[in-house]
Amino acid sequence: MADIVIPAEFLPTDGRFGCGPSKIRGAQLESLVTRGATILGTSHRQKPVKDLVGSVREGLATMFDLPDGYEVVLGNGGSTAFWDAAAFGLIEQRAENLSFGEFGSKFAKAAAAPWLQAPHVVEAPGGSRSELEIVEGVDVYAYPHNETSTGVMAPVVRAQGDPGALTVVDATSAAGGVSFDASATDVYYFAPQKNFASDGGLWLALFSPAAIERVARIAASGRYIPEFLSLQNAVDNSRLNQTLNTPALTTLLLLDDQVSWINGSGGLAWADTRTKTSSSTLYDWAESVDWASPFVSDPSHRSQVVATIDLDDSIDAAAVAAVLRQNGIVDTEPYRKLGRNQLRVATFTAIDPDDVQQLVRAITYVVGALAD
Repeated sequence: MADIVIPAEFLPTDGRFGCGPSKIRGAQLESLVTRGATILGTSHRQKPVKDLVGSVREGLATMFDLPDGYEVVLGNGGSTAFWDAAAFGLIEQRAENLSFGEFGSKFAKAAAAPWLQAPHVVEAPGGSRSELEIVEGVDVYAYPHNETSTGVMAPVVRAQGDPGALTVVDATSAAGGVSFDASATDVYYFAPQKNFASDGGLWLALFSPAAIERVARIAASGRYIPEFLSLQNAVDNSRLNQTLNTPALTTLLLLDDQVSWINGSGGLAWADTRTKTSSSTLYDWAESVDWASPFVSDPSHRSQVVATIDLDDSIDAAAVAAVLRQNGIVDTEPYRKLGRNQLRVATFTAIDPDDVQQLVRAITYVVGALAD
């Protein structure tokens, strides 16, 4: 493998295709050095940092075309912290959780907290997705918009359940790269290390008025809620353009630059077209050769931001990924728990569609070279 050198004409300009943390654009890093020089190392309770948080919140509200009354809320910790926060402060009695990958299954585990009724979990095997089932007594319907682990995407639709039931969508790997109607959700939450080309350490969410009211009601109910996981704390602090604890300022700076770039380039519709173009390149290529195929067999279930491609058993996908890595094309390995002979490629907004086209050429070259 060490002797296989991919010709320069087959190489992408940027070889980062990881599913998180994702590729960070050079312009973001330049902004981090220049703008960050006046922000990093300063108090998070002072105006410059609050203005930065305010810029992120305003930019996201514009990008997602927030309906009246919706608010952008943020808090310390990533999606894992949000799952626990939701168990304490968003689910009143019982949740329904769609589980067709890591994100959905982990939220389902958090929703099985001892002070709640056991969640109604609807599972589907890897490579497919489960569908909402309306169940009496469920007050939170939760599902992923996109599963990074399997490359499966679900439509964002409101669950027509009991009056007052909330629709809660895990959007960590979809937000900023896939168009949707925010009014179809009550909470659309994500971390910024995917399409937003930032680091982890924060969660952000779009809250509907109904979700904000739910949070306030549970907070006032006497239920024990750790301060760090209090969604009411997050709402109150977000309205002040701050977080409960010191936020990761580097994460905020990178996020703000990416949000401005997307909005300035045409907004969410532009990002949606860009990721569709990139993912279609991979799926069309995989279906055009006899030694590769999309892992997700139903085209309507395929993700436009994470493409999972199975290789024929005669080809060692791990060897292909290793040669790609030696040539500067990194993080094409599959999700470890799937255990498949597979390549997994992120097609997030920051990734240039032309680089995806070059990646296809590089993979084809490597497969041929390994067969010689």
